[in-house]
Amino acid sequence: MLKPKIIVPERFIHQQSITPGAEFGVLCWNTQKLTQTLKFQLALARVLDQFPSLFLLLQEAKLASHRDWHLPHWSYAIAPNIQTKRSTYGVLTASQYAFTDAQPRLTRHREGMLATHKSYMLSYHPLPDNESLLIVNVHAINFVRARHFQREIELLKAELLHHKGPLIVAGDFNVWNRQRRLHLFRFCRSVGLRTANMLDAHHIKTYREHPLDFIFYRDLGLKEATAIDTTSVSDHNPIYARFVL
Repeated sequence: MLKPKIIVPERFIHQQSITPGAEFGVLCWNTQKLTQTLKFQLALARVLDQFPSLFLLLQEAKLASHRDWHLPHWSYAIAPNIQTKRSTYGVLTASQYAFTDAQPRLTRHREGMLATHKSYMLSYHPLPDNESLLIVNVHAINFVRARHFQREIELLKAELLHHKGPLIVAGDFNVWNRQRRLHLFRFCRSVGLRTANMLDAHHIKTYREHPLDFIFYRDLGLKEATAIDTTSVSDHNPIYARFVL
């Protein structure tokens, strides 16, 4: 079992908070552990140039243990699910807004094939009047029975029910059958989340004809949402949404 034992330090370098009426982009991407490659870094720069984003939500990020991330002008926090002497793997939430808190989580269950956990990150970003935007970056557990998947979703639900205010939940949810999809959408209804329906949705990664990647939101205005064709980089394409507070 490769359960991480080291908490990777976050880097918080921004003080700016989100103001009412502000628009901001969110880019969500399962990177297939390619974050350290030049090919991925060039592709990410091109995507960000076309789809300006103030939040990056990466799943299957791979970072060198003794080297800073390749985007020096971002604040970020990592929720690792695997760590070795050389590399850290997990979900990475980055922003050019301030963080007030970042809470990494591991799934209770381990995946059957490799006996590894999945991870997710809860990050809080300040708003006026002591409120906060909560962003949850999810790489949902795979290769387990549907009831274990449901249990993990219920644990996340229990945390989110305490948050009053804007909320974004996004990532790779591994909902590749009807049971998993029903559990996910019941969870969304229970916490008041809406789906950001994507233009060019055919670019979203699917398995058994089920889309895997989603952006859900609450108490925000959705300006646009689209899936972006970058199939030569990862086995998933990035998805993008622009919101107004």
